Amino acid sequence: MVFDSVHVSTSIERAAHDVYLFASNPRNLSAWASGLARREVEFVDGVWLIDSPMGRVTVAFAPLNQFGILDHEVTLPSGEVVVNPMRVIPNGDGCDVVFTVRRRAGVDEAEFSADTEAVAADLETLRNLMQA
Repeated sequence: MVFDSVHVSTSIERAAHDVYLFASNPRNLSAWASGLARREVEFVDGVWLIDSPMGRVTVAFAPLNQFGILDHEVTLPSGEVVVNPMRVIPNGDGCDVVFTVRRRAGVDEAEFSADTEAVAADLETLRNLMQA
């Protein structure tokens, strides 16, 4: 089975390394990713815990790397694990940030559209923070 995917992106006038370091730190999620983290993120027993619009979730990022890979898994309150591919790609003196939104089983078109719009808003917030 192949799920519908939408690639949401933004360009940021800041070095890819700077954007990657900021976005890869789970403690910064509440500053730019309101679609995921509404309050401060907690690190408890080796797990990042987040109060999200979906309820209490955990998030696990790919290990720090030199390639700008920010893939992360979000474990929902139901136990479902959602894999979110994300990249910070150098682009001249700045970078592009690309997030792949995948439609999960049982999610209708309106919910999928809302998820995509939330990611776009989060990336815009990230851009504004990094360009300030």
